Amino acid sequence: MVLDTIPTPDDAFAGARIEAGRFVLRAVRTSDAGLIAHYAGDRRVAEATQNIPHPFPPGAAEAYVARAMTHDRPGSVWVMDGSDSGLAELLGVISLKPMEVKAGRSGQSEVAYWVAPVFWNTGIASEAVRALIAANPLADSTYFAEVFQDNPGSARVLTNAGFEYLGDAEAFSVARNAIVPTWTYIRKLVK
Repeated sequence: MVLDTIPTPDDAFAGARIEAGRFVLRAVRTSDAGLIAHYAGDRRVAEATQNIPHPFPPGAAEAYVARAMTHDRPGSVWVMDGSDSGLAELLGVISLKPMEVKAGRSGQSEVAYWVAPVFWNTGIASEAVRALIAANPLADSTYFAEVFQDNPGSARVLTNAGFEYLGDAEAFSVARNAIVPTWTYIRKLVK
């Protein structure tokens, strides 16, 4: 699991690729919008996330891709791309969102991910999370993650990647239009 190039704010992660076994994590491209719309438009995907609406509005994927490509917000977004090994070009998306930025650096990021339903229960999410931890592209000391309590599969992905349970909380789900109970996890990283 190697980070081919270390991204800087100047290159906006454009050439960065993280090897993840059967696929790579790479920067979002304009051509990803169609598959993002297709998979994120699936109610099961949307309801497993906090921020994906359902129904998925026209133009939302293009706006998401544009934001990810320009990196106007802190963090990074990676596409799980299996095209080099005969899998689909887009298997899912994983992101890091820096938390509590102080003096331009936080040291902590929140991990979020979704995988297209056709690839559920194939280990894709686990491989992506482990690859991101190994590469640690933002040089963080700690990762946090939060999953809905009715999504034990995502909780297993995190615990299998070395995350430890921190506690219960709640988060708003746009797709469900409701506050949903969550489990929060932490993963200390070795620098």
